[in-house]
Amino acid sequence: MSEQGLRQARDKMAAAGVDPVAADVFAHYYALVESGESGMVPESTIEPVDMPSLADVDVPSPAPRDGLAGTVVVKLNGGLGTSMGLDRAKSLLEVRDGLSFLDIIVQQVLGARKEHGVALPLLFMNSFRTREDTLAVLERYPDLAVDDLPLDFLQNKEPKLRADDLTPVEWEKDPSLEWCPPGHGDIYTALRGSGLLDRLLEAGYTRAFVSNSDNLGAVPDARVAEWFARSGAPFAIEAVRRTPSDRKGGHFARRRSDGRLVLRETAQTRDEDKDALADLSRHRFCSTNNLWFDLVALRDELDRRDGILGLAMIKNTKTVDPADPTSPEVIQIETAMGAAIEVFEGAALIEVQRDRFVPVKTTNDLLVLRSDCYELEDDARLRQARESVPFVDLDSSYYKLVADFDRRFPEGVPSLRQARSLTVHGDWTFGAGVTVVGDAVVEAPEGGAPGRIDAGSTLGDR
Repeated sequence: MSEQGLRQARDKMAAAGVDPVAADVFAHYYALVESGESGMVPESTIEPVDMPSLADVDVPSPAPRDGLAGTVVVKLNGGLGTSMGLDRAKSLLEVRDGLSFLDIIVQQVLGARKEHGVALPLLFMNSFRTREDTLAVLERYPDLAVDDLPLDFLQNKEPKLRADDLTPVEWEKDPSLEWCPPGHGDIYTALRGSGLLDRLLEAGYTRAFVSNSDNLGAVPDARVAEWFARSGAPFAIEAVRRTPSDRKGGHFARRRSDGRLVLRETAQTRDEDKDALADLSRHRFCSTNNLWFDLVALRDELDRRDGILGLAMIKNTKTVDPADPTSPEVIQIETAMGAAIEVFEGAALIEVQRDRFVPVKTTNDLLVLRSDCYELEDDARLRQARESVPFVDLDSSYYKLVADFDRRFPEGVPSLRQARSLTVHGDWTFGAGVTVVGDAVVEAPEGGAPGRIDAGSTLGDR
């Protein structure tokens, strides 16, 4: 049945106009799934890794503009934020001061252009679900485009496969749910298939800086760009030291068999290795998903491998309709773009400060980002107003979805500048001017009825 399944999947991709090379990449991973490959990275095959810190490397201060001059900025913008109840591009979510992720990203790039006198093109890798809304917002910025380059390129899509026979799933209730993105590891295939890789090289750009659109700490920084330009590395990732909140996340390591750097994701970790995954003293660094790569090196490696980099596979088992647990079980094949670190000989890691890693994956993160823990500078950079940000844990029964979150903070989020942690149990609506000091735990209201935190209240240690 699997041979028939691959043929059906290829036919479906061809009918939808998917890039033939993307279909070849899909076929590569289909064969791995068919053979029983899990994509797991056993603890016994890796060892901890160390790396230099950006603060210690020899880069002139202030950094020259040379590194940024040949750089193009790419933002991954394919996510809908469905886990937070969003049905449009997550980057359209308002962050602070009436500005969305998209607005702040654009202003950060425009600010860097002005400060350093560089072209610094900005490209968004959109999915088929986020493209239209994103481009509509970007129309507000008529000076954004550079060198006749487009403002975006499209991430590829692939069929979800039935878990029972590996054929493309059919779902008449919503045919769009028959498709899924192949993970952000598709960026390399999409850059080439769209023709953008060649266009960037022809326009004189030599490096790419790639990051997630929900990480506003990932500004195009001249010092990091100069370090990468001088390093001679074909590929590099910015790393941060793991904290207790990162225990369940992926980490960097070195493969014992060949000494190559690897990025092991949680989904690639066996159950018996979960304790090692969570050991912050053993695996000390995680990825910011801020990547730098040499465009010529990427072109040459793609040529050498016939367009298939062979990134480590992530096999996800879900239901075809994420909102319907009774819908058919499917397999989604994904890759992570950071996995390319093991593809390039001489790839590098650099430790950066935590302020370059401000992802928003939950409303807990959104609360901190909207609070006075951060200030938005005139050049749209986020400045962390305190040494470390507090831990926030909101009751997911009432705060998980953005609409519910906003309804419970109608007059703004609390001040967290003096807080170490905020834990909220139950259903509470917060009034204006609430302040959290030290560690605060808000217990569920008595009787199960919704409660209200009065305006001007102070929570936590006095």
